Amino acid sequence: MAGHSHAKNVKRKKESNDKKRADSFSKMARLIISSVREKGRYPETNHSLRTAIEKAKEVDMPKENIERAIKRGAGQGEKGTLEPFSFEAYGPRDIALIIEGSTDNKNRNLAEIKEVLKKYGGKIADPGSVKWLFDQKGIIEVEKEGVDEKESLEIIEQGVQDIEEKEDSLIFYTSLNDIEKIKEFLNKKNIKLLFARPGWVAKSKLNIEKKNYKNLLEDLQEIETVEEIYINT
Repeated sequence: MAGHSHAKNVKRKKESNDKKRADSFSKMARLIISSVREKGRYPETNHSLRTAIEKAKEVDMPKENIERAIKRGAGQGEKGTLEPFSFEAYGPRDIALIIEGSTDNKNRNLAEIKEVLKKYGGKIADPGSVKWLFDQKGIIEVEKEGVDEKESLEIIEQGVQDIEEKEDSLIFYTSLNDIEKIKEFLNKKNIKLLFARPGWVAKSKLNIEKKNYKNLLEDLQEIETVEEIYINT
């Protein structure tokens, strides 16, 4: 029995490590895509992209994943030009979702998303029926390490409306107009930027435990074309 218990613990630990690795790769891919869309696909002339690639290599992100993210940022897919999409949906317990990304085949992409939603009792919603539950804001994520209380206050003074603390990072929410100003401030302070772009923030959050929708989010994130998922919990 002891051996069986040990095997279970090893399996759980591996699954946890695999999940953290996948989350890290997703975060790096978003950073690369954002950098390419902002200043081009060539690291020689795009400092933010060069930095993003270096960070991706630090977490052992495979070369093909990095190249795929660069192509996605440049609007290129295996079968042609990528177009952005934004789908509104409902999940279990009527949670509201906004699912965004880019694809070379919207019909196929929509079918994949519908299939995942259906698996968990969710469905695609009519345009506008979900987005009114959210505000569009600037979302800026930085590495927590090396950012002291004084620097956090200085960042907040640049126009931050709200702040969220995660295990390894800080997320600042701001108006769309203040994104660039805060990014410039972070660069001056040599604070490591992980992510900066417009996004959706729920006006109010439902009090629903994550276990009720965790698997849905993970399956949606497995769809290669999906880049961001916003949820009102």
